[in-house]
Amino acid sequence: MAQEYEQLLLKNQLCFPMYACGRKIVAAYTPYLKPLGLTYTQYIVFMVLWEKEKVNVGQLGSILHLDAGTLTPLLKHLEKEGYITRARSKEDERVTIVSITKKGNELKEKCRDIPLKLAAKGSSLSEEEAGELYRLLYKYLEVI
Repeated sequence: MAQEYEQLLLKNQLCFPMYACGRKIVAAYTPYLKPLGLTYTQYIVFMVLWEKEKVNVGQLGSILHLDAGTLTPLLKHLEKEGYITRARSKEDERVTIVSITKKGNELKEKCRDIPLKLAAKGSSLSEEEAGELYRLLYKYLEVI
């Protein structure tokens, strides 16, 4: 390929290995989440709610780097299942507050060992390398 098209070679793309890793990571979680009726995206929503208990939709989207078009149907489904409630803020009716329910918190116990199970599968990264990758990925997220 002519040098003027080097930027189009897959091997020269930073985005591709990040994309491929993301897909592999989601696939690794699936055997643990599927029996619970959860997708990876629902799982990360729960992780935020288990930590914060309630959050507005805008904050949730910002934390998870998800847009309202992705979050709204997901949250409607979780509400229908009884895992969360959604309510308008009393201070600003344009803002929707998402709160975890007792049923949603009970799911936390069923998920508690998932990170450990994935870690037990092993990684080719040392603890130091994993920490550096984590730092670099968040640094990259800040600028894109």
